[in-house]
Amino acid sequence: MLYCCFEAFKVLARNYLGIESHPLFATVRRLLEETEMTPADVAENLMPKLGDEDEEACLEGLIEALEKANEDARKKSQEEKKAAAEAEATAARAMTEKGGQ
Repeated sequence: MLYCCFEAFKVLARNYLGIESHPLFATVRRLLEETEMTPADVAENLMPKLGDEDEEACLEGLIEALEKANEDARKKSQEEKKAAAEAEATAARAMTEKGGQ
């Protein structure tokens, strides 16, 4: 699956918000480097939800979505590591029990 890079984000920002730069772009760049989000999800978060949302509100919404996606990925990774460790411990106990018989 292809994830959105900063260059693709800039094209989306220009198309959806009509802007080529903004002080929040640096934060978006950092988060896109850390987070896997598709261009479609980025575009969805850039689109104004209400008629009175300006580009700053849209960028802040994207930043929130990127931070949440990053946190969700971190939690999932931790859960997978924990499950793997538990499975390994269970297998080790079973081998110990089998060897003691």
